[in-house]
Amino acid sequence: MKVLFLALLLAGAGAQATEYRRVDLAHSQIRFTSKQMGVPVDGVFRSFDASVRFDPQVPAGASGQLRIALGSIDTGNREANEEVAGAPWFDIKHYPTAQFEMRQIQPLGAGRFQVGGMLSLKGVSRPLAVDATLKTSGAGQAVMDGAFVLKRLDFGVGEGPWGDVSVVANEVTVQFHLVLEP
Repeated sequence: MKVLFLALLLAGAGAQATEYRRVDLAHSQIRFTSKQMGVPVDGVFRSFDASVRFDPQVPAGASGQLRIALGSIDTGNREANEEVAGAPWFDIKHYPTAQFEMRQIQPLGAGRFQVGGMLSLKGVSRPLAVDATLKTSGAGQAVMDGAFVLKRLDFGVGEGPWGDVSVVANEVTVQFHLVLEP
């Protein structure tokens, strides 16, 4: 009986929730896919930072920010990278970063969450809700993966002749892979 009680006590102690307070930037990624004349164009942002405070057992207390250095875009093409840095696209001279401020996390069950907050890009802020999965590892880390579709014209990205969605699609799929640490 004492052995069973001790086993239950130890199992309960091991099952305590972990609060994640740091993002391992070296192992995290922010990628995107856009379409130019119907052809997918993949890219990545090489520089971003993030802060997080998230306990999966108490998601209502979560907070965090993600800041992306827009000049760190890498489409695999130097000329395209230079083009999107200009005023019709990101206008990094005036708006060097994009930011997502997490305002709430709601559990959806089975390690899935809806992350809600405000996305600010090129001087425009809009609410954004993103579905994400959370998987823990034996090393005490967790990985949060998710994706959402961004409508670039809602943020004034790709103005003037680039506003023609038959040339560059309005929808851009953004994928994130964030490695969280206690």
